Amino acid sequence: MTVGLIAVDSKYPNLALMKLSAYHKAKGDLVEWYTPFQQYDIVYMSKIFTFTPDYCQVIANADRIEKGGTGYDLHKELPGEIDRLQPDYSIYKVDPNLAYGFLTRGCPNKCKWCVVPQKEGMIRPYMDIEEIAAGKKKAILMDNNVIASEYGLQQIEKIVNMGLRVDFNQALDARLVTDDIARLLAKVNWIRYVRFGCDTTAQIAHVERAASLMDKYGYKGEYFLYCILIDFKESYARVSHWRGEEHKRFKPYCQPYRPLDRREAYQIPLWQQDLAHWVNQRPLYNTCEFVDFKPRKGFSTRQYFEHY
Repeated sequence: MTVGLIAVDSKYPNLALMKLSAYHKAKGDLVEWYTPFQQYDIVYMSKIFTFTPDYCQVIANADRIEKGGTGYDLHKELPGEIDRLQPDYSIYKVDPNLAYGFLTRGCPNKCKWCVVPQKEGMIRPYMDIEEIAAGKKKAILMDNNVIASEYGLQQIEKIVNMGLRVDFNQALDARLVTDDIARLLAKVNWIRYVRFGCDTTAQIAHVERAASLMDKYGYKGEYFLYCILIDFKESYARVSHWRGEEHKRFKPYCQPYRPLDRREAYQIPLWQQDLAHWVNQRPLYNTCEFVDFKPRKGFSTRQYFEHY
């Protein structure tokens, strides 16, 4: 059997495609990235986002096409026997000492900008870190709210005991960080930094409190902050809070808001594009006031302060 793979809208290592590749290669099938010059028995297409364009070519050289991922179907899942396989990392240029996976699935929060509660429901145990790491020394963990789960906290304790370097790349919920959890997180060997969500003004205080607790227990690294953009005045004040020498260890990162019910192409408001550009380009953020930012010839962001 000849199998083609298509990652429609992301170059980030795709767990589903890697596990499908592992499954078919174990059966002796030929697996490769799709090309229009080959005839395939089956082509797997994975689309991550609802708002990105679909694959632009007509696939006429496959006997069967399977589509999956949030961009196509919120509830379609891999069969259990495939989902538990070790991913085939060879289809991507991945560090051989780096693993990818989820310890938990789901989230108890119902943020209006997040598809996870609708897609996965409440938080629940999913995999064990030993199963994910499989002897590797580092792991990218994509849990959506790992410290909201007692199982997740137990897994973090296991990570500490195993000496793994990890990154929870979807962010931790600072509101849930207690003294005990801060002590545990400070023991983790982080790949780069700790990530927190800071999507509302109220979360600023929670992030600062959680960071203070972690610092108390010896954490000396940086804090990466995901910041959704919805209202101009609120968003600008929230992301500007982290400027200055006293917050130099905090790195906000802006993500424009996209309505979950808009599956067609969605035009992000210009103020969100420009604010994200200003914040996410660190030299700009550190040296230029947003009100003085001129992202395009003949345009100054000062207009946003007058309009909103």
